[in-house]
Parts: sequence; C-alpha cells; structure tokens
Amino acid sequence: MTSTLRVVFVLGIVGAAVVASGAPPATGRALRVQGNQFVDPAGKPIVFRGVAIGDPDKLAKAGHWDERIFAEIRAWGANVVRVPVHPVAWRARGAKAYLALLDGGVTWAREAGLYVMVDWHVIGNLRTELMQDPMYDTTRKETYEFWRTVASHYRDDPSVVLYELFNEPTEYDGTLGRLTWAQWKPILEEIVGIVRANDPSSIVVVAGLDWAYELRDVLASPVDAPAVAYASHPYPQKREEPWEEKWEADWGHVAARYPVFVTELGYDRNGSVPVVGTNHYGRALVSYMEKRRMSWAAWCFDPDWGPTLIRDWSFTPTEQGLLWKAALLRQPLPPE
Repeated sequence: MTSTLRVVFVLGIVGAAVVASGAPPATGRALRVQGNQFVDPAGKPIVFRGVAIGDPDKLAKAGHWDERIFAEIRAWGANVVRVPVHPVAWRARGAKAYLALLDGGVTWAREAGLYVMVDWHVIGNLRTELMQDPMYDTTRKETYEFWRTVASHYRDDPSVVLYELFNEPTEYDGTLGRLTWAQWKPILEEIVGIVRANDPSSIVVVAGLDWAYELRDVLASPVDAPAVAYASHPYPQKREEPWEEKWEADWGHVAARYPVFVTELGYDRNGSVPVVGTNHYGRALVSYMEKRRMSWAAWCFDPDWGPTLIRDWSFTPTEQGLLWKAALLRQPLPPE
C-alpha cells in the first residue's frame, strides 16, 4: 500500500520461535534462509512479525522521525520494522543525505531490539518503466543503483537483514504494459545479483504480480538465487470468502518450499481508503499465516497512510491496530 492509494493480520499463534526479546547481535548477521524458514545460527526457526512505518523523508518533514516510533513498535511486540523508501524522496534528498536519515532509524531500531527491512516502495511495471503514480516513478537503472548503494552501505549490518526489492509490481489492468512472471523474474534476478555482489549475507524478499499478491508461477520457475523469500500483499479486496483455499492457490502454497513474508496487510472498516475489511478478515489471515509459520508486517504505523494502525502520534490504535497489536503481543484477538 502507500500514502495515497492502497497500502497492510491473527488468532492463536503457534509454531516457530520468534525473536521477541533483546537486541539483534552486535556484529555480523546471525540470520539466514534454510529451506522454507528464516533461521538463527543454531538453525532454530525465526518468524518475523512487525509493522511498516511511513517513509523516513515524510516523517522527518513532519517532525516525527525519532526513537519514540521504534520504542513504541517494540512495545507492541514487534521484532521487525519495514521501512519504505519512495523514489521521489530518494532523489530529492540524494543518496548521501537519505542514507544519513535512514541510519538514524537503523540505530533506533537496533536500540529497541528490532530488525529492519528496507523496502524500495514502488508500484508499477519496471519492465516498461511505467508507474502507477509520479511518487513511484523510477527506472531500472535507478533501481539497480539504489540497491547497489543500499546493499553496499548496509553490508553485513546485524540489524538491516532484509531487502524488499520492489514493493508492488503491477500491469494495472494493462495500462502500464504487460508484465508476466517470465518477464519479471529475470529483472528480479538482475537486482538480486547486484545486491549479493555488494552484500552477500543479505536476505532478499521478492514480490509476485498483481500488486504483489500472486505467486502462482514461483514453484515452477523460482528466482535463480539462494536465500530468497517471497512476498504477498493479500488485502481483503483480492478475494471473496472462503479465503483460505484461494490464498493457498494464489500464494500460500509457496511456503511449503520457500519463506513467505506477507510484507503488507491491513483493512479499514470505514472504507476511508480503497482497502476495506473487518476483524473477521484479520483473524482469518492471522490464523492462516501462523499455521504456516509465515512472517508478516502490518501497514501502516502512521496516522496518515491508510489503512492506519494508529490514530495519532500518541500511538492510539485504530480498530485494525488493536488486532495487530494483540497478534504481535500474542494476546487474544478482538472479536469479529
């Protein structure tokens, strides 16, 4: 999802161990991909559960880029924070200034005991270089240079362990040109190669098609690289009930072989953004993800970018915020 358009659920929580207390290791990366799980050095499975924040550029301009956000996210029970970087903000500040801004957030995340996912927050078709909105305008060259710069800067950083290469690939009903998995996969492999040359120990997260929802072709034709996780954004408008069988066919089946990280999810009963839904949907999705030990990050820990998790900068939870907070804290979920 994003600031102006669409933007990112839990029942009894079972299974894999969670990094839930203490700061990440002081030096070197301790986490890696093994089979279909993220694991620690001992091979113990790790499930990431967290939230996304607003673009640091947006937060800094509004006077809210500070350690309070990260401390509160940790108090909600999260172990990871997803940090979206919009191309328009990256260009406006320039790489050096933006990285300095981002470094502050990484420091605060480390102090709070949170891992960091850096997300190149673009919606559109990188093959044709047509994007859904001017804020996402980018090119393949800029995307490659962004990841070369970021991966080199955070090489072996113990907190910045996840790179989400492209937020939401989409044809937008053909208006942005064609984009099949066969066309998207080699572009992803190019980016992965650049990232790995600059930061070999990183974990990359790659999105499927249809605004990062659909992963149907992955098992037949996976990204040709190690330590790859796959992302889905299963917002409620994607499918009608019954959900579980459709989620399984569209994207969830990938978790049998590779890590799946639901990097956006969320809902808004009031329909103030194009993402609708209720606690019924949230509870169903949490149950589904937890049974399969999938990682997830809810959208968005910002009162302006919907569907929002907080109402204000006092961090008052919204309806969905209450559900995701309970899920993060491993508490009973709000009723439907």
